[in-house]
Amino acid sequence: MISLFRHYVPIATLLQLALEGGVFFVAMLLAVALQSQGTESDASPLSAAFTFAGLMVCINGALGLYRRQSVPSLSHFASRLLVALLIGFPIAYLLFFAMPNGSVYQDALGYTVFIVLVSSLGLRRVIDAASSGEGLFTHRILVLGTGADARSVAQTLHGCPGLSVVGFYPLKSPEQQAIPEADIIKGGISVEQAVRDLNVDEVIVAVREQRGGVVPLPELLNCRMRGVRVTTLSAFHERVGGEVPLDSLKLSWLIYGEGFRQNALRNFVKRLFDIVVASALLVLTLPIMLLTALVILLESGRPVIYRQERVGYAGKTFTLLKFRSMRVDAESDGRAVWAQENDPRITPFGRFIRRTRIDELPQLWNVLKGEMSFVGPRPERPVFVAALEAQLPYYAARHSVKPGLTGWAQVRYPYGASVEDATRKLQFDLYYVKNHSLFLDLFILFETVRVVIFGEGAR
Repeated sequence: MISLFRHYVPIATLLQLALEGGVFFVAMLLAVALQSQGTESDASPLSAAFTFAGLMVCINGALGLYRRQSVPSLSHFASRLLVALLIGFPIAYLLFFAMPNGSVYQDALGYTVFIVLVSSLGLRRVIDAASSGEGLFTHRILVLGTGADARSVAQTLHGCPGLSVVGFYPLKSPEQQAIPEADIIKGGISVEQAVRDLNVDEVIVAVREQRGGVVPLPELLNCRMRGVRVTTLSAFHERVGGEVPLDSLKLSWLIYGEGFRQNALRNFVKRLFDIVVASALLVLTLPIMLLTALVILLESGRPVIYRQERVGYAGKTFTLLKFRSMRVDAESDGRAVWAQENDPRITPFGRFIRRTRIDELPQLWNVLKGEMSFVGPRPERPVFVAALEAQLPYYAARHSVKPGLTGWAQVRYPYGASVEDATRKLQFDLYYVKNHSLFLDLFILFETVRVVIFGEGAR
């Protein structure tokens, strides 16, 4: 993995993005050549090829085709690629209108789609084979420890193509063994010897209590001097899982660690982006919002807009706006209750607008007012915040940035409806608060497109 603006991206993902961009580019060139065969044409397809490649890479990214959390089946990849082409074909067709000889490129799109389907499926098989098992891009990892933390590392790495655990090195730790004997390195060899014998690229220290000589620091220093990466448990979860685990988090790490940067330029750019995009979306989605309001009115009457107090930046409360998706008497007893799976309080049309996130559109006004941003931790109700702050350490840290319409926790974890869910989402929120940047915001917006299109995590 490499760090881009403090956010880690797998090398295999960057390689896949570059190769697939090349496939789209070459596919357009070949399609124009086939379309123009036997006819004279002065069309230079380079600009069309660049346009088509850039467009399709963006659409593929928005649909989650470059996610490396798991290896999708070929049929799953093919179905999403078809969706990407169905979206990209008409957009490319319209873009080519503005180009000289655009009709030639438009006529070639049929050939382009066929070439892309065949070549992309073949390329995906090659990349998956190269980044799994003992493939070309496999990053070999040795885990120090055999307790619950070591097992957590193994479980996290199990769903990450290109990262392979080659063994677990036992330490003199009071932790109860949680790793099968077959996976533990035997023979009493040193850490250095194990790193050499197993051709290790990285060592992960998966123990929390490191006092009393539990961790062989001189040997780890020698490994580090030989170019082998040595990673703490917190740094591993942040880099690979995109979260800051609470159970291994120390206050000193929050105080002295990298990240948590705020500056006037960053805030100005983020605010300008929010105003421009929120204004544009309010205009574009106005017909959808008017139709939604009419259907809600006909289905269950007033109110159409649901107003609810939420906790925002610096712990200040504000009134959040949503299209009402539940019955009018959803909380008639006055108790605040998390929405559950198949919640009976949700109306039939409300279920649709929650799944498509249409119910969130009125919050564009909250963004324009400066109470929210497009990207940030999801704002919670004061009663939930009070309870969660009493139970979860560092929960108030998520209020150091503006809450968002979407966020890192929303695209990485499904809807939260319990303290356990809130704990996991807080870990993702802390990652965002620590590493937020314009690059990460754009990445989250791309991920949000996938979540909305495929209705992931809605209740």
